[in-house]
Amino acid sequence: MRIAFLLTAHVSLLTSHFCLLTATAERPSPGTVEVLSAVNALAPHVVGLFRDPVGFKQTANGEFYVFDRRGHTVFAVGEAGQSAQRLVQIGAEDGRLIEPSAFDVALNGSFAVSDAPNGRERVQLFDAGGVRTGGFILPGRGSSRVVFGTLALNGVGTLSFNGRTVLMSHPESGWLMSEYALDGTPLRSIGQLRKTGHESDRDLHLALNAGVPIADPNGGFYFVFMAGQPAFRKYDDTGELVYERIVQGREVDPLVRALPDRWPRRRVGELPLVAPTVRTAAVDRSGRLWISFVIPFSYVYDVSGEKTRTVQFRGAGIIAPSSLSFNDRGRVLVTPGCYEFSVDRQL
Repeated sequence: MRIAFLLTAHVSLLTSHFCLLTATAERPSPGTVEVLSAVNALAPHVVGLFRDPVGFKQTANGEFYVFDRRGHTVFAVGEAGQSAQRLVQIGAEDGRLIEPSAFDVALNGSFAVSDAPNGRERVQLFDAGGVRTGGFILPGRGSSRVVFGTLALNGVGTLSFNGRTVLMSHPESGWLMSEYALDGTPLRSIGQLRKTGHESDRDLHLALNAGVPIADPNGGFYFVFMAGQPAFRKYDDTGELVYERIVQGREVDPLVRALPDRWPRRRVGELPLVAPTVRTAAVDRSGRLWISFVIPFSYVYDVSGEKTRTVQFRGAGIIAPSSLSFNDRGRVLVTPGCYEFSVDRQL
């Protein structure tokens, strides 16, 4: 009986140990780098039309929209990904784009684009067919805050559009995010600017408070800081701060170590040249936050702000995403390359 008991206990222990190993295998450490391979993409002859795609979204009816920043153009692409149509093209007049910087699409296909005719910050609204339905000019003149390669982001370097309101990163207002009605009426401001240690240098202080505002589909907002120490904040529906997290990981350690703590004196009228650490960010249907850096790594955070995954995207090669978005199937759409990835763990 004693031998049988010991054997039973030993088998039970082995079973428990095996279950623990299996659970560990199914749930890799958030520091383990997962490489996600593309499961779909727009046709090569369509992607070849784009000079610098930095926006790629799919609407509920399956149609894709691509924002070509350098081409000053917004394209509509059929669900099959085989044909593209120019909806909005270059020009300074209303209904066209000049020096565009930010773009977002609502589920019904209507979209918003910020551009800068004559240095004035403008937001234009279009229906799903590319017909201008409204827009407004922001007060003052746009100034480049964060520079990445040939891309210079001003106060409206990023925006979020849900078809009813426009949410923008606009630190010039004294707040992280500003929400506007479709006619340009300010509705509310959200989030105090973070302390940077450079409050006496207004332009540098504002640059270090530029970021990506994101409406959480499950309620509330995220704000991801683009420059300086990587960090993000979560706000509830009323605009109250829920939590703030510092972004850490061995992949971003070199970026953080390279951050300057002193800036050279500038002539009057000159702006600081601030490089970003974060390139883009998005929230999936489950409320998880995906942050992509200027290096080809992305971190995923759960709704409580804990890091759960470290991923890389592989298309023709490893990609450093310039934009992320999620479609109705929960797949993530990535530029450059206009690829589609399954977000399921690939073990």
